[in-house]
Amino acid sequence: MRAVNASKKGILAEEAKKSVLLIPAVIMLAVFFVLPILLTVYYSFTNLALTGENAKTLDFIGLENYGKLFKDPSVQISILNTLIFLIGSLIGQQVLGFTLAILMKNKNKIFRSFAGPCILAGWVMPEIVVALCCSTFFMDSGTLNAILQSIHLKPVEWLYKFPMLTIVLSNIWHGTAFSMMNFQSALDGVPSDIEDAAKVDGTGRFQKLICIILPNIKNTIATNTMLNTLSTLGVFGLIYTMTGGGPGTKTLTLPIFMYKQAFVSYQLGYGTAISMILLVIGIIFSVAYTRLTKE
Repeated sequence: MRAVNASKKGILAEEAKKSVLLIPAVIMLAVFFVLPILLTVYYSFTNLALTGENAKTLDFIGLENYGKLFKDPSVQISILNTLIFLIGSLIGQQVLGFTLAILMKNKNKIFRSFAGPCILAGWVMPEIVVALCCSTFFMDSGTLNAILQSIHLKPVEWLYKFPMLTIVLSNIWHGTAFSMMNFQSALDGVPSDIEDAAKVDGTGRFQKLICIILPNIKNTIATNTMLNTLSTLGVFGLIYTMTGGGPGTKTLTLPIFMYKQAFVSYQLGYGTAISMILLVIGIIFSVAYTRLTKE
């Protein structure tokens, strides 16, 4: 019994030492992650402002900002635009990323070493650089219209007539490489003996995709979708640089609307209340994806 108790005490002492080593990480997490979230929640219930009478004193105003949100038609427009941008980007990044991963599967190293960096170039670029490149591509005298004119088609004012389409396509181009890398890793982990057995049984490519490949990488699909959702919800620089939320309110997403209210109209309290909508949307999608991969 004494030996058992001694061993238990030794184990507890080791666990205590490990816990002590985690204290700096916990402190940094609390200071740079938990505290900003708590302050954001608090400020959303205040009249915090940068100019005017409200800038002199910080008052707790309860649900006033949230009541204003439900009455503001721009909030409804920005939520709808955010969801359109999110769904379009997710579908494009997932489908295109998976297609590229399938096409590069089992290819020789020379081809993969050449194609991989070309695709990754768009992902490693800063968001502002991607926005400038895509603006140049879609502008009236840009590359896309030059291609259309070369085949005797009329140029199109893409950024004015199809602004949502342009920012969705730009975000797809920017984020597809991340999905491709995740799917490549997952596809490499699919047991080759199962695929060989399916090939011997005469299984077609479509059947193999539906019955073998997708079930084996479903967790990767869910995880990749969740990560892309959270990153897409926070896209700001790309949209602000390309369209500024316009023309009108056609590309007014929640991050753009939040920025305009907080730093253009100087209503920081109202801006943080808008940011809480983004937080709630992110939580809803995260919980949904987590439940999909519960097993």
